[in-house]
Amino acid sequence: MTFNDLNLNKQLLSALDDLALTQPTTIQEKVFSVVMSGKDVCGIAQTGTGKTFAYLLPCLRQFQFSKDTLPQLLIIVPTRELVVQVVEAVEKLSKYLTLRVVGVYGGVNLKPQAAQVALGADVLVGTPGRLMDLLSTGVLKPKSIKKLVIDEFDEMLNLGFRAQLKHIFDQLPVRRQNLLFSATITPEVEQLIDVYFTNLVRVEATPVGTPLDNIVQTHYRVPNFYTKINLLKVLLTQNADMSKVLVFASTKSMADLVYEQIVEQFSAGAVNVIHSNKSQNHRFGVVQDFDAGICQVLIATDVIARGLDVAEVTHVVNFDLPDVPEIYVHRIGRTGRVGRKGIAFSFVTDKEAEYLTEIEKLMNYVVPASELPDGVEISERILFDEQPKIPFKVPPIKKSLKDNLGPAFHEKSEKNSKVNVRRNHVAEKKKKYGRSYENRNRE
Repeated sequence: MTFNDLNLNKQLLSALDDLALTQPTTIQEKVFSVVMSGKDVCGIAQTGTGKTFAYLLPCLRQFQFSKDTLPQLLIIVPTRELVVQVVEAVEKLSKYLTLRVVGVYGGVNLKPQAAQVALGADVLVGTPGRLMDLLSTGVLKPKSIKKLVIDEFDEMLNLGFRAQLKHIFDQLPVRRQNLLFSATITPEVEQLIDVYFTNLVRVEATPVGTPLDNIVQTHYRVPNFYTKINLLKVLLTQNADMSKVLVFASTKSMADLVYEQIVEQFSAGAVNVIHSNKSQNHRFGVVQDFDAGICQVLIATDVIARGLDVAEVTHVVNFDLPDVPEIYVHRIGRTGRVGRKGIAFSFVTDKEAEYLTEIEKLMNYVVPASELPDGVEISERILFDEQPKIPFKVPPIKKSLKDNLGPAFHEKSEKNSKVNVRRNHVAEKKKKYGRSYENRNRE
């Protein structure tokens, strides 16, 4: 099938020709007619299979020009980088259409973005927090929204956007078409789907958690952090084909530490780091350098694991395995995109072995193990967090003498337990003196 076989107009077909795209991906082909029918859709497909165009093509095909300045299509995404990416995708596809697209996200001044929205937008792309800001200030008026797209729904819930999403849902018109797209559907997502969406049609390009066939996966067993560093250095220096490498670390501090350990081996700008503590300008600049090939190795946390469309990533390195199996699937999906070949390496310590087991269960696939390359030094140096936890004896708690004491109020002695009663003196004297006391009284 080609895009000419879909019910696309000349404007969209011309835009696709300019992008040299002729054949839809599986998810694009399967979801197009369902979205066009007006039903609510849940599209499930692996990262890198064209989910963005899958929902944009039918939505833009049904777009109708209006003099109204209020948005008709609302697209919610989890990160700032994905906002910029989706806005660029809309601009590419709408090259021959008359529409306005605006992207909004947090971390920058609200006023310029609010001014853009106030001027008018047909398509609005934003993160949940910033959209909520615009709704609460009254700048964003949602009454004209006909379609709602939620991209990477599960990632937004992982990032803690549940309350903001529920608030946004409550503000939108009841009569609208809802489109969900993601690589994984978690129980929490299922719960919100049951509450807010009705008669949802599921369209699966591949089963959830299925590894992409064009990604070669392997893992190395290593004892500690510094051995991981030695392995990473050897891989990067011995493999000339590792020209655009994404290295994923578990935390922001770990990403910074990995960067500090390897940056001296490369020329200026060839290695960089990105995470949520970095400024917005730094994040955009680093992604642009990486996409352009200026940056060869990008060390990152999972803030960019979802939806980031960087072309021709040759390798993904899981420096730390994620404790959530679905995140692994999204990470390796950064390579091998749109039919290209990719390679994913994972460094696994004894502690992370259980994470690998859960990942393999999700994918129903055993990630092959590889021997450490020649030249990798097994380091005896360890981080503080890797030091063995020495159990210490808890000294027995000595009982205080007070513990053996009785209650503060005890029973009265027999002597003190008497109670006052009305005494019969005559009876007492008679008992004591007998008949002599009785005769004395008669005299």
